[in-house]
Amino acid sequence: MDTKKLRQKILDLAIHGKLVPQDPNDEPASVLLERIRAEKERLIKEGKMKKSKASKTSDTPHYEQVPFEVPSSWVWCSLEDVCIFLSRGKSPKYSEDDKTYPVFAQKCNLKDGGISLEQARFLDPSTVSKWDDIYKLQTGDVLVNSTGTGTVGRTRLFDAACLGNYPFVVPDSHVSVIRTSSQINSKFVFAYISSKFIQQYLEDNLAGSTNQKELYIGVLSTLQVPIPSYSEQERIVTEIERWFALIDQIERGKADLQTTIKQAKSKILDLAIHGKLVSQDPNDEPASELLKRINPKAEITCDNGHYQNLPFEVPQKWSWTTLGKIGKWQSGSTPSRLNKDYYNGEIPWLKTGDLNDGYITHIPEYITEKALNETSVKLNPSGSVLIAMYGATIGKIGILTYPATTNQACCACETFNGIDKEFLFFFLLSHRDEFIKMGGGGAQPNISKEKIINTYIPLPPFAEQKRIVSAVRKAFVQLDTIMESL
Repeated sequence: MDTKKLRQKILDLAIHGKLVPQDPNDEPASVLLERIRAEKERLIKEGKMKKSKASKTSDTPHYEQVPFEVPSSWVWCSLEDVCIFLSRGKSPKYSEDDKTYPVFAQKCNLKDGGISLEQARFLDPSTVSKWDDIYKLQTGDVLVNSTGTGTVGRTRLFDAACLGNYPFVVPDSHVSVIRTSSQINSKFVFAYISSKFIQQYLEDNLAGSTNQKELYIGVLSTLQVPIPSYSEQERIVTEIERWFALIDQIERGKADLQTTIKQAKSKILDLAIHGKLVSQDPNDEPASELLKRINPKAEITCDNGHYQNLPFEVPQKWSWTTLGKIGKWQSGSTPSRLNKDYYNGEIPWLKTGDLNDGYITHIPEYITEKALNETSVKLNPSGSVLIAMYGATIGKIGILTYPATTNQACCACETFNGIDKEFLFFFLLSHRDEFIKMGGGGAQPNISKEKIINTYIPLPPFAEQKRIVSAVRKAFVQLDTIMESL
């Protein structure tokens, strides 16, 4: 279930007047607007708001130049018509030491929803008097990011509960504040501006360059808004909140199930490398014989699991060996970036960020034959198993589907005949946490090629490797199907 689409569908029904039924006993929205006009005139006379030119309104949704039809009891008007404050914030002078008066910036509108002052900067106390009370954010204010690429248009509803012990918070010049009349439910306006329809409208009406998009306040002030009666606004908001609460439950369940699936995969891999996922076949060639055949120099540690100082017991026909004994391992290199002749060739050059814990079908960067011939970079054949050795990607793995080179942060293994590459892949996947521990916690942790090749691996007979791989694949496909359906 795509819960994001479901939320947008709920909002779409709401703004079209199709989420809740209309009540003929409700006060017409046109009467509501007249009261709002009277309220604004009073506030202007009292000097509590600035006079602005009101937009033309109508009590029918069928006149020209409205975005869509709404129920006949609703009224279209401009956003400015129902606001007592609609403005961008101001450019503050910041204090580096005083943490008394926070400033609400774009990053306070969190990507995943909600608001937070944890990353806020703070006003210079000497400038506090320059901020009129009207700029101090209030519960119910709708906040819209109005500058920058990526976050512009992001809309959140302010709640003074986020203040904690702070006396107030003011917006900077990159955030627009929409404060509606007390006769309008601000949550309804928030839902309207958050809808896909209006978000797209705002996107289409941005100004500025590609790297510095601007949502001018004029676009917001002239934005057409469909207004139902206050009673219907309340019913709509209640219904949206009811549906969103249900969706939240679904998402929590989805997250729990995703965690369960991840744990199930880990358990399957654990059973696999302990020899408990598939049955043993007495007719299988022992792994010790396999090792003698494919690598006469391989040290065969044990056949039965009762050898001291090994990680755990394995079935009788299994053997313990090291990763270095089951394939040819080599790390990569980075040709000098100063030599333009080394890049934009036809030989794939993989970086650890390209590893995907699966089959690698796309590598974005290429080097030339000249780089391959003149530097220490090495070409790895198709089917090589790769593992990241450095940094944040340590332990990430992949299998090449075509020949490719790698950078120095990646180690590649061309498995010997008789070692199933996918069995090696699944072992590395099961062992990731151990590799991360080996890397340490420094600024640039690494596990080195030597640490990798000296790592013990429990090796089943070749036929059993195949059965294990098949069983793991089948289980993972089933779990992935469940994951995709969420």
